[in-house]
Amino acid sequence: MATTRTIENAWENRYLPDIFYEQPNQMVDVALQQSSLRRVIILLRARYCDCPDTFMSGMVSIPYKVPNDTARFAPEFFIAFDVPDVNIRQDSPNFFIWRLGKTPDFVIDIASPSTAANELGHKRDMYAELGITEYWRFDPTGGDFYGQPLAGERLVDGEYQPYEMLVDDDGSVIGYSELLDLSFYWDGDEFDVLDPETGKTIDKYEVEREARQAERLEFEARERELLDEISRLRRQLDD
Repeated sequence: MATTRTIENAWENRYLPDIFYEQPNQMVDVALQQSSLRRVIILLRARYCDCPDTFMSGMVSIPYKVPNDTARFAPEFFIAFDVPDVNIRQDSPNFFIWRLGKTPDFVIDIASPSTAANELGHKRDMYAELGITEYWRFDPTGGDFYGQPLAGERLVDGEYQPYEMLVDDDGSVIGYSELLDLSFYWDGDEFDVLDPETGKTIDKYEVEREARQAERLEFEARERELLDEISRLRRQLDD
């Protein structure tokens, strides 16, 4: 029998079984997940910020059985496409699957000591049963908890089929999400999201910085060419 505890918020108290709702109470969990999760959220939110019918959130409670309001889960981050704005506002901070008419389309979890086993077992099976199209897992330790640093799966005929993860000689790992048309990349230290066509980060600030640097280098090259041409013309005049 699952134990229960109270989760308090501004709306009401709910009694939730631990098996469905994970709220790590170890500082090591928080420290391990925080920086990686922040990077994921920033990049994916920026990607879809102009899509009003796209709902993105982290650690939002998702009840999934009617009328059993205690059956719920809370992924680290998820994306749901084609969700009407009015429904999102009405249900916040919950994502009621039966009221919104759909499940999240994309879920990513970040490994931690207290959650990894559930994410590889019960939670993964539940995501497949609910029809969540893609499930990604990132282990910032390099694989201590998941057995691999990065894993992505797509739902095919009710079962998750793994995406191919490409591992470079330096240990970096990259995998392509068909749903998002993005590549997830881990270089052994930092997590990133890449444009699959350019192979560069989708971080708009980094893209802008690289563009400015490229413009500066181009300007400096043209300046050197001009100075060289001036020097050549002066030598001709001296002759």
